[in-house]
Amino acid sequence: MESAHQDAARRFAVTCDGSPVWGDRGLTLSRRAGDKWVRVFSTKRTDLARPQGEGIIGAAGLIPNDVPRPRLYGSLDWVTDGYRYGADLLDYVPHPVISPHRPDLDHNPGLSDEWWSTLRRALTRLGQAHGVRTTLRDSWIEAAFPQFLGIPAPKKVQRVTGHGDLHWGNLTAPLAILDWERWGLLPYGYDPGLMHVNSLLIPDVAERIRTEFGHVLDTPAGRIGELVALAEMLQAVQRGYYPELAPLLAARATKLTGVRPPVPISSEIPA
Repeated sequence: MESAHQDAARRFAVTCDGSPVWGDRGLTLSRRAGDKWVRVFSTKRTDLARPQGEGIIGAAGLIPNDVPRPRLYGSLDWVTDGYRYGADLLDYVPHPVISPHRPDLDHNPGLSDEWWSTLRRALTRLGQAHGVRTTLRDSWIEAAFPQFLGIPAPKKVQRVTGHGDLHWGNLTAPLAILDWERWGLLPYGYDPGLMHVNSLLIPDVAERIRTEFGHVLDTPAGRIGELVALAEMLQAVQRGYYPELAPLLAARATKLTGVRPPVPISSEIPA
């Protein structure tokens, strides 16, 4: 990965001057290069190349420019030594990430009214874009609702173009939205629903989300989107993630469905 990153920086004709930032399981490596950011990822050689219209490249061409995010300047894809690599040259975002070490919120960041209105406007504009990828497919929802929520899956899921990973580790203040790998056609209400369930440890912030996005979350379709977010989070709980948040996720799911989720929800879950 380090060699691939050096190769990418050379081909982009930039000099990296920031500390290396490793992603989950060492599959991504990023470094600052002045006012740019070089991100490299790796997959198996047999994995398919990046699909057209998806991910960071698709976002650059299909999402309105007034949705605040790092601008993409170039991309590379190549195969070396049995691995497929991809690299992207992006804006370096100087604003601090709201929750740099975890996706759920463990403090009140004291965000301004302007920040919230910018986020609301950004999601509205994003919803007007043409999404190509179907994120969280119907087949997953059909299996996840009974398994993680204890209820039948909805017969119909309304979809809208959205970010797909809208948690506090992908948001900065002032607002920039990071990590566009999962953007596409999502269940209506999923984005604000995911923000909400990642904020349950901080009731004031969770309530602010419900105030700002009540016109979405308080509709039948938006309720389904929030339940999809809860099902995905409860799946992560079953895998040992979110030990602090787990009881609150279960309580929220029970409140929405009247059924206690059939998954472990306590600190007994192994890390």
